[in-house]
Amino acid sequence: MTKLVRLLIVAFVVFSCEKTTKKTIPQELPIASEIIAKEPDKPEMTRIWEPKPARVIPGNGIIQPSDAIILFDGSNLDEWMSKNDGSAAKWELNKDGSMTIVPGTGDIQTKKEFGSVQLHIEWKSPSEIQGEGQDRGNSGVYLQKRYEIQILDNNDNETYVNGQAGAIYKQSIPLVNAAVATGEWNTYDIIFHAPEFDTSGNKAVSGTFTVLHNGILIQDHVEIKGSTEDIGWPKNIAHGNAAIVLQDHGSEVSYRNIWLRNL
Repeated sequence: MTKLVRLLIVAFVVFSCEKTTKKTIPQELPIASEIIAKEPDKPEMTRIWEPKPARVIPGNGIIQPSDAIILFDGSNLDEWMSKNDGSAAKWELNKDGSMTIVPGTGDIQTKKEFGSVQLHIEWKSPSEIQGEGQDRGNSGVYLQKRYEIQILDNNDNETYVNGQAGAIYKQSIPLVNAAVATGEWNTYDIIFHAPEFDTSGNKAVSGTFTVLHNGILIQDHVEIKGSTEDIGWPKNIAHGNAAIVLQDHGSEVSYRNIWLRNL
């Protein structure tokens, strides 16, 4: 057999094999994602058993949830210190389990630092009406020392709406005014998701606030633009966990029953 004939035979065999192989392979094979996304045809196929959520015993308005961190229960100010110099908090501790701002003593802040939290706090403006606008029953609660939810006596008291009670100060107007009568106790339940920053110090994810005022939704997962400034635009300087601050704005605002849960 000549060399040319042998080469022709080999070429014919290879061609025949390739042709046969092509005929036996389906034109389109399902990809992995299509197999995974196939409609479940049994109820147990969509049941998830692990991990089980941790058990938390709910509170009842007086007793806090079982996993709460107590920041103020009326017995002492041990969880708080002066924001100015780190000395002991100088606000007044009352017999009814509340504390009241002593004007001029300055803001107080928690000794511990926090990130994303669920915060419960109760406050009331003075029963005796003094001042007007931003000078009546003014205080504020700051998350991470720089993001303020405004506290103010808004009853028959005109002021700019992005500075009224329940506002994310100078950033987001509350959906409604849910304040109770002057001198009665208000409740804030705040869901705060802290902003995130990349390794270069740039904000990668904005923080958010959800706020219920006396059980009524007034801030609905609102994106925080940056620090809540009285003058100028919001700032976004990189930071980590930080203290919760209660503001001394010159009004004798009272607080009680402050607790949070880390998120």
